Amino acid sequence: MSRAYVFTRHGGPEAESFIDRPPPSPGPGQLLVAVRAAGVNPVDWKLRSGYRRPGSPPAELPEVLGSEAAGAVVATGPGVEGFAVGDAVFGSTLTGGYAEHTLLPVAVAAHKPAALSFTDAAALPVAAATAFDAVNQLGLERGATLLITGAGGGVGVAAAQIARGRGIRVLGTASAAKREFVESLGAVHLAPGPDLAERVRATAPDGVDAVLDLVGGAVLRAAAGLLTDRTRLVSAADKDTVSELGGAAIVRLRTAAVLDEVARLVLDGTLDPHVTRIFPLERAGEALRAVESGHAQGKIVIEVAA
Repeated sequence: MSRAYVFTRHGGPEAESFIDRPPPSPGPGQLLVAVRAAGVNPVDWKLRSGYRRPGSPPAELPEVLGSEAAGAVVATGPGVEGFAVGDAVFGSTLTGGYAEHTLLPVAVAAHKPAALSFTDAAALPVAAATAFDAVNQLGLERGATLLITGAGGGVGVAAAQIARGRGIRVLGTASAAKREFVESLGAVHLAPGPDLAERVRATAPDGVDAVLDLVGGAVLRAAAGLLTDRTRLVSAADKDTVSELGGAAIVRLRTAAVLDEVARLVLDGTLDPHVTRIFPLERAGEALRAVESGHAQGKIVIEVAA
């Protein structure tokens, strides 16, 4: 049997529990992975609360929590090429990451470099890959100025580093408690608030060239007002509002090639996943509470096996 942390119905934390289940069987193009580490993301508690990604089927309850994992291949499905039993891999999960075993589709799975830890690898498929896609989508040149709203969370932390690695000046909004952390990324910290636009203009008199929004709502609207070219406005937090304002949602590529790229950025020192807390699987609920509180700094990872 294989242990997993699931939600048994839609709702709050009271809907979560541990179950024992047979390991899932890999189908065509899938890898069965013994999980070593799993990343924790806001989308995890949102799915438990009832949110479904556009085009996703209804939840089959109980549903294992978690969207990203790293571990070792223990079986391959029909038609799988390029992966073998024993390979260290990481990627987006089909059957949840807070578990001793999960399935990874080979289309969004990559070989883990030996120099990359399992905990860092597990932090890459959602936040870092989203950040990579977003910075590419904005297409900024060296010397440009980028405003990131919500720069203290997983996507913002990765986006700030990726952009700085390309010679882009970064302004990042985050709570006062995260000021030192945001500045350590090479970004200029700005506290959120109703006068954000005025403070951005004071900090960047020549204006900002693009906005990466990770907050949505009123913050997104305020940030959009700083741009004359709304094609340089992208959001991961508020698809409807960003479209209304003339921008776009982040286009996620979700490919193994992107995972290879973000792993390379970690290895060359451009990107630090900033895994700030690690919880054992038996404390998965605590890990999710830390993210659900909205106060997490960097990435939180669940260690399933040492």
